[in-house]
Amino acid sequence: MADQEEDFSQLPLPDRFTHKNWKVRKEGYEAATKEFNLAASESDPIVRQFIQDASIWKGVVGDSNVAAQQEGLAALCAFLQISGTTGCTRTRNITITTIAEKGLPSTRPAAKEKALEALMLYIELDKPDPVIEELLPILSHKQPKIIAATLDALTKIYHAYGCKTVEPKPVLKVLPKVFGHADKNVRANAQNLTVEFYRWLKDAMKPLFWGDLKPVQQQDLDKLFEKVKDEPPPKQERLLRSQQEAVEAAAATGGGDDFGGDEEEDDAAIDLEPEYEAFDAFAAIPKDFGERLASSKWKDRKEVLEEVEKALNHPKLAEGPFDELVRGFAKSMKDANIAVVSTAAHCVELLAKGLRKSFAKYRSTIMNPMMERLKEKKQSVTDSIGGALDAAFASTSLQDCLEEILEFLKHKNPQVKLESTRFLIRCLKTTREAPSAAEVKSISDAATKLLTESQEVQRSAGAEVLGTLWKIMGDRIMNAHLDGLDDIRKAKIKEFHDVAEVKAKYKPKTAPPPKPAAPPAQKRPMPGKRPPAKKPAPAAAIPPPPAEEPAAPLAPKPTSRPGVSKLAGPKSGLAPPGSRLGGLKKPGAPSAAAASPRRPVVSPPLDEAPPPAQPKLGLGAGRGLAGRPLGKPQAEPTAPVAAPQPSGLSVVERAELEELRAEVERLRRQNEDFRSERTKLTSQIHELQNQNAQLIEDHTRDVLSIKAKETQLVRARSDYEAAEQTVQNQRREVERLKRELSRQVRATSPPPLDVSDHIYADLNSGVRSNDSSGYGTGAGGMYGRNRSFAHQPTSPGGAEGKENLIDGPSLPYSRPGSNISGKLSPMRGASGSSAKSSFSERIGGGGRMSPSEGGVQERGNGASGFGSGMGGYGQSSAGAESWKRAAEVTQNLKQRIEMMKAKQGIGRPQQ
Repeated sequence: MADQEEDFSQLPLPDRFTHKNWKVRKEGYEAATKEFNLAASESDPIVRQFIQDASIWKGVVGDSNVAAQQEGLAALCAFLQISGTTGCTRTRNITITTIAEKGLPSTRPAAKEKALEALMLYIELDKPDPVIEELLPILSHKQPKIIAATLDALTKIYHAYGCKTVEPKPVLKVLPKVFGHADKNVRANAQNLTVEFYRWLKDAMKPLFWGDLKPVQQQDLDKLFEKVKDEPPPKQERLLRSQQEAVEAAAATGGGDDFGGDEEEDDAAIDLEPEYEAFDAFAAIPKDFGERLASSKWKDRKEVLEEVEKALNHPKLAEGPFDELVRGFAKSMKDANIAVVSTAAHCVELLAKGLRKSFAKYRSTIMNPMMERLKEKKQSVTDSIGGALDAAFASTSLQDCLEEILEFLKHKNPQVKLESTRFLIRCLKTTREAPSAAEVKSISDAATKLLTESQEVQRSAGAEVLGTLWKIMGDRIMNAHLDGLDDIRKAKIKEFHDVAEVKAKYKPKTAPPPKPAAPPAQKRPMPGKRPPAKKPAPAAAIPPPPAEEPAAPLAPKPTSRPGVSKLAGPKSGLAPPGSRLGGLKKPGAPSAAAASPRRPVVSPPLDEAPPPAQPKLGLGAGRGLAGRPLGKPQAEPTAPVAAPQPSGLSVVERAELEELRAEVERLRRQNEDFRSERTKLTSQIHELQNQNAQLIEDHTRDVLSIKAKETQLVRARSDYEAAEQTVQNQRREVERLKRELSRQVRATSPPPLDVSDHIYADLNSGVRSNDSSGYGTGAGGMYGRNRSFAHQPTSPGGAEGKENLIDGPSLPYSRPGSNISGKLSPMRGASGSSAKSSFSERIGGGGRMSPSEGGVQERGNGASGFGSGMGGYGQSSAGAESWKRAAEVTQNLKQRIEMMKAKQGIGRPQQ
């Protein structure tokens, strides 16, 4: 047995990997693991052997023996660690499916852990997309435990690498399918994976799959989301090999080693947009779009825009010549009907979302008209235009739109200014590129002016702009733009800064480039060419003693000023500051001769520069040279040498430098004070301008009100004059009617004297109107009879005569064409003939009379005669009965007169 085992151990590793005995395979896996751990690189023969024979790994990870499989997975992990990207790309297409089917659902925790580690290494060494592509078909496996194990592995992969590194969309699309699986373990692991996605993506992931879930499943997931909703944003725990190299390179250059910060910055770049097939919307647009849009009827314009809206209502649109269409939308922004404006804005939004980045070329055509129409006060219209502006901005960048936005922040219409400010805020929150320094200054200046507006809502909008910009750029850059503001405004801006959510973070990426500071360090001697002119004083003392030549290396000590440190070196062996002649004499010394050859090229330019600059420092150095005798040049200069050389600068230079620094600081403070004062004055000017504008507006409103009142007063006066004229006309008409009525009354009915006159007045008026020519005769005969009654003597036969008159036959008088029968009484008597004769006599005596003369006179006589006759009648024995008959006669006459008036219209004034 031992010999057999020794024989197995002598077999090559590939043969042991494929041996039929699981123990031999297991030992071979263990031996290979040790070999891989000892290998130096992927170029080792043992590593190259398994890279070239990659197909052998399929049987290793899928070993039928679980113990051997566990060691085989460990060997694969060790192989991947040493083989790198080459071993990863050569083996992953062979092993990933087998690992998912036999390694992940293993009953041994160690084997399961090694299988997951192998998947992690495949992602780490190259990229995650091929691994995810190999795992997705496993989610349709017929065995539920394999699907559940794969879902669990995916959850751990996304937890370790994050959704930025590993694309989440392919897995999100298949989630509804696994949620509909019959196995509860599969559904449970699908929920865990969905919760992991929610930690990274929040609600942005829902459009990809949420609508395909059942309501019950949505409710269960919402409950799970609530548990992780308030957790801090997750960070990538495991880096790809490329990311590790980037971190190491950044750490080597001093750029920082916090990879999590960069990853947090780019979290917003995760693309969760569903993939759709592009729709050719241009072919669906009505051919007569331009003609119908130019119609004078707003319903026609709105109808054609609605048809275009249906054609553009697709997630993705194919590119086409939409120039004319966009110009039509821009024209519709000026339409008087708000329904047309809203529909056109919605069309712009759909077109921008469908074309995405391709819409950028149409932005300049449509953005200005849309922002100009923000003056509309109806909120629904401004919301529609705002959505279109946001969609247009998403296709471009902040740099492209900023200039136009800043122009509209100065608009004279407050509504346009406010909505433009809100649009700028939305742009700052959604942009993924931080603005440049010049753009930050432009935005800050415009927002600072908004802080002085008269309306509170505009001041708040300006503060929100500054707060959002502060969140993007950080404290160091924004402090310079917030210095001139008062504490109240700063506090308001700080509130918006704390709650602002932005997708861009300013990173000073210019910091790494300055690291090539090494070349400047090597060239530091070059700056010494300029200072030498300023440093002749220290050199004056150095040349005499040759022993001080070693002091040249000490000169670099004051390296805080590179020019000065380099200055001391060349001067140490050159010439005294007094003149160039002295410098030519000094090289006679051996030490000076040794120093001069070191800088044969540098010394000539240095000698040319000093003469004009030496007078500045000649006081300090010249003092020693001018007051010393020529015979003792070496003894006295040594004393001043020690003081200037270590310092590198003379006392005069140092004092001058300090004075200049103080002057610079004073000027800087003065400039800051002027800037602060200017900001305050500008603020006051804006406030006064706003107050002036408000006063002008109030004055205009008052003038318009006064004019309106004057117009009303003129109208009231006009109405009053018209009414007065009408009243006067009515009065004149009333007076005329009164005069006409009085004239008619006087002409028709004079006032009666007694009851009998009333009775006979009606009768006479009726007879007169019926036949005016016979009125005098009838009236004269009638009243003549009455008068004859009144003049009859009172005798025993008198009563009888009256009775005979009343009871006698009716008067036979009747005119042709008259409606009055001439009967004065229905009573008849024996003495009717005598009465008739008396009546005839009276008629004959009276004759024909005119209505205006004889009629009136006879009527008066007749009335008196009638009264006498009635008086005589009342003395008779039949007086009561006669009175009743007289009443009946009177009543009969009145009725007939009324009938006559009604038929012939009597009562009109007679001609």
